[in-house]
Amino acid sequence: MKIVSLSYPVPLSELEDIFNDDIDVFVKLEDGISYSVVVTTPLNIMEKMDAEEIEYIPASFPKIIVKSLTEENIYNAVETYAEENAFWLKLLYITGGGATSMDIEYIDKLLEEIEKSNEELRECNEEE
Repeated sequence: MKIVSLSYPVPLSELEDIFNDDIDVFVKLEDGISYSVVVTTPLNIMEKMDAEEIEYIPASFPKIIVKSLTEENIYNAVETYAEENAFWLKLLYITGGGATSMDIEYIDKLLEEIEKSNEELRECNEEE
């Protein structure tokens, strides 16, 4: 799906360090729907891990990661999320709200159905 526009609550020119920061990005697609996502840099993730004195990225809402926060990098990254009818952008947006934005019972049911299907496939492969 094509991107119509990207906008930011803070201009990129006001960021102190484009290699170590994150920013909210508002994405409007050709279908008229707008999404908000967070775009961050690897250095920003590392800095947060150091500040929390941890050796891993803790569970949190997903972010788009770019090497530096430039208009071109952000656009190119978001553009890949908008491919295939914006599947990844939609998933990122929905899961950004955490457990309150998704029905965990529905997710559990889907996972059970997938596991059942996988089990049937394994049984078919064993019979061959």
